[in-house]
Amino acid sequence: MIKILRIITRLNIGGPAIHVISLNDGLDKKKFKSYLVTGKEGEGEGSMLGLAKERGFDVIVIPELEREISPIKDLIALFKLIKLIRKIKPYIVHTHTAKAGFLGRLAARLCGVKIIIHTFHGHVLHSYFGKIKTDFFIFLERMLSLLSTRIITISPHQMEEILSFKIGNKQRVVVIPLGLPLERFYDLSSKKGFLRNELGISDCPLVGIIARLVPIKDIGTFLLSAKLVLVDIPNAKFAIVGDGPLLDEMERYAKSLGIEKSTFFLGFRDDLDKIYADLDCLVLCSLNEGLPVCIIEAQASGIPVIATSVGGVVDLITDRKTGLLVPKKDPSALAEAIKQVLQNRELARKMADLARKEVNKYEEKRLIKDIEALYEELIAKLKY
Repeated sequence: MIKILRIITRLNIGGPAIHVISLNDGLDKKKFKSYLVTGKEGEGEGSMLGLAKERGFDVIVIPELEREISPIKDLIALFKLIKLIRKIKPYIVHTHTAKAGFLGRLAARLCGVKIIIHTFHGHVLHSYFGKIKTDFFIFLERMLSLLSTRIITISPHQMEEILSFKIGNKQRVVVIPLGLPLERFYDLSSKKGFLRNELGISDCPLVGIIARLVPIKDIGTFLLSAKLVLVDIPNAKFAIVGDGPLLDEMERYAKSLGIEKSTFFLGFRDDLDKIYADLDCLVLCSLNEGLPVCIIEAQASGIPVIATSVGGVVDLITDRKTGLLVPKKDPSALAEAIKQVLQNRELARKMADLARKEVNKYEEKRLIKDIEALYEELIAKLKY
């Protein structure tokens, strides 16, 4: 039995948490014994610990493992990880997200773990911080790549980005796309009408964005584009699904734009199938992305998608074939794309249909198969 210790900074709502829970639950239990370690979520972040418990496995929580830099807490978390690794004696340590990738890989190397893997879900190597801090993180990731047996990126574009920063090399960096439980999104006919009834709207166009309310998601551009769309489509409505530290600020911004009666801030929702069922299109206007879960879910739901041409988004959307791509921080271009989807239903349907035909490559079972194959390949190389 091969022991796998999987470490993630926090199990907050989103793709990385879904990813690690799927792997911990889905790997062949006759071959692999999986352990999952996490830190604690930030203030105002929803947790996916409940999903892990639903899947029937325990999660080891190290409270000092946090996203923010804290020398004392980071040192405590490092020592706790070293103690845990020495106790469990895993054959493979697989880390996910930045802080877990730093502390987890360092602890694994100090403990002599044979195989150390890190997955980049997104990255903070541009669009998050100033130049000095960004350069430091790039340097750190270059050093950590030397401790890594393999580095996994979740899209071809992300691999190109990582390699462009001189992190790892073509022999060490591989692409394994996300894999998600998509079954509940394939047939939404029975879910139609729930959201519109809740909002008290009927046949008006409904545009949605599903994202954490944090700067990198650029919700302000979405709201500004909504104001522009309303000039030509005055009955359009806009739903913002997600929570985060910018919630109050964005609500005030919508009011300052005079669009508060056309926008709905819905907070965190776990009934996303009902959300997608009533949307006319999904928008994502992030400044940086890995491989956005909401785009994959929308495509599985048959909803046309408009997104900024950043990160792994370009691996999910071929412009004007499986969705529309727009430049980042360009509310005018985003507004024009929204109007095009709402006013040209034939184009919207064709793009959504084509995207739906291709989305099965992001199913959970494919991810599990790919990760098992990587583990077995690396184990075989060590044995022989």
